[in-house]
Amino acid sequence: MASFLVVILAAAVLFDLTLGGAWESSLRSEIERNLVQKTQLLAHRVETDRSGRSLADIASQEGQAAGARVTIIDSAGKVLADSESSPPAVENVMARKEFVAALSGEVGMDHRRSATIGIPFLYVAVPVSGGAVRLAYPLSDVEAVSAQVRHRLEWASFMAFGFALVVAAVASIWSARRLERIVDVAGRIAEGDLQARILETSPDEIGRVAGAIDKTARRVEQSFAAVQSSQRQLETLLNSMQDAVIAVSADGLVQWANQPMDLLVPQGTRLHQPVVETIRDPDFLTSVKEAIATHEVKTARATSIVPGRAFDVTAAPLPDGGAVAVLRDLTETERVEKTRRDFIANVSHELRTPLTSIQGYAETLLDSTPENGAPNREFLEIIRKNSARMSRLTEDLLTLARVESGETRFEAEPVPPAELLHDAEESFREIARGHGVDLQIQDLQTEDSSKPGSSASDTGIQNLPQVLADREAIHQVFSNLIDNALKYGSKYGTAGGRIVLGARPTPHAVEFFVQDFGAGIASEHLPRLFERFYRVDKARSRESGGTGLGLAIAKHIMLAHGGSIRAESELAHGSTFLFTLPTA
Repeated sequence: MASFLVVILAAAVLFDLTLGGAWESSLRSEIERNLVQKTQLLAHRVETDRSGRSLADIASQEGQAAGARVTIIDSAGKVLADSESSPPAVENVMARKEFVAALSGEVGMDHRRSATIGIPFLYVAVPVSGGAVRLAYPLSDVEAVSAQVRHRLEWASFMAFGFALVVAAVASIWSARRLERIVDVAGRIAEGDLQARILETSPDEIGRVAGAIDKTARRVEQSFAAVQSSQRQLETLLNSMQDAVIAVSADGLVQWANQPMDLLVPQGTRLHQPVVETIRDPDFLTSVKEAIATHEVKTARATSIVPGRAFDVTAAPLPDGGAVAVLRDLTETERVEKTRRDFIANVSHELRTPLTSIQGYAETLLDSTPENGAPNREFLEIIRKNSARMSRLTEDLLTLARVESGETRFEAEPVPPAELLHDAEESFREIARGHGVDLQIQDLQTEDSSKPGSSASDTGIQNLPQVLADREAIHQVFSNLIDNALKYGSKYGTAGGRIVLGARPTPHAVEFFVQDFGAGIASEHLPRLFERFYRVDKARSRESGGTGLGLAIAKHIMLAHGGSIRAESELAHGSTFLFTLPTA
């Protein structure tokens, strides 16, 4: 409204000034032109008058006819006749601007206010023989008419201003109400009322703004509905899980938890409170803090959340800087696993005595059976072989169960890697020769050591750092790996094969390897090699008398040492089994 008032007032003032000034200028120009013509006509009459009238009579008559004051002067500026005063009373006008121009032969003109009566006059002088004539026209009527015209213009401008003011007021009120409605709806949308609409159909700018807001509100409502639907689905999914899930913000406050989490903790989940008020387990809190700090997935084992129960904790970072933690109850799984291990250990232990008896009686009968009793000896030999195989199987099962359960305690001590390699090489040197296989120690630390035939004496194995290991347990690992290499890696048992033992440094550990150059293992078997009873070639494994537990035992021994074990192989290019031990 204020801007409308300024524009209308400026337009009215400019209109008055422009039109009034133009009209007054036009009127003055017309008066000047008429007065010049009348003055020239007066000069002509003064020059040509032959009636014998005096100059005073001519001035009086012509002044009345022209409605102006007539003055006749000689070349010296002396007034010879004047229509309104006697000549002696009039001062010399030689210095007047209009007479100066007239006496020089031009038409003179001047505007000035009379000093005697205070009225503005328009003076026009024209030269005649021996002097000049002048008409003085009063401009008071012009000023009166100009004032009257200006008054009418001002009145008309005021009426136009009033009319424009009313129109502007109506337009501004209408626009303000439309804008207030838009602001009101926008505020409702900002407060969460996504169904609020303006319903503006006008094609002007305000209408287009209102239409854009309505369109945006509809899209936001649709998006919000989709987000709510996804959130409800996610909540339903998380609440249907058996695992407990809890979300923590970057500053350690609980943002959300599913129903299993509410049921897990006795005091219930405290939303928007520090997570330590809900779960006080240090391992859980550490994993959550590390996931938030490092933006990486962290795992831990928590045993103090609920007395007598153990949980596997997986904490993953969230995009907003927090973390979500999943707690999987391992109590029943570990109980079943312990029951299984105990069962295997008990069964294996109970089978050892009868199997030993069967094997002993079979050997006794073999020794007492004559050589020509072929059928009986064959049956007894079968009984002995199978009893021996079952004895090995029960021993391996018992060993694996004890290692898994932690019953077998490993005494780790600093050991030079070269000693572990030499112990394994010495133990299996003669066995390898019996199979026609060359067993050697090789170092892959340098380029020369990667060449076949390089020995520990001329490489860097002696310079490797000591490792933390139980000598007997690592010797068993080497035994299982070398035994497998002899059975499956030496060109399928043929003579002329080669097995290489070695070690090389890695960050904070030393990696040992057992390499053969046999037929290799297909890639699909590599992930399952260390499972119990998994065999790549089942027929050949049964023929070789293997139990299928050697690699599983080796894996659990390495886990107990804090190391790892893996296999690399390529068909027709042999296999390499590698395991790491932490440095002392």
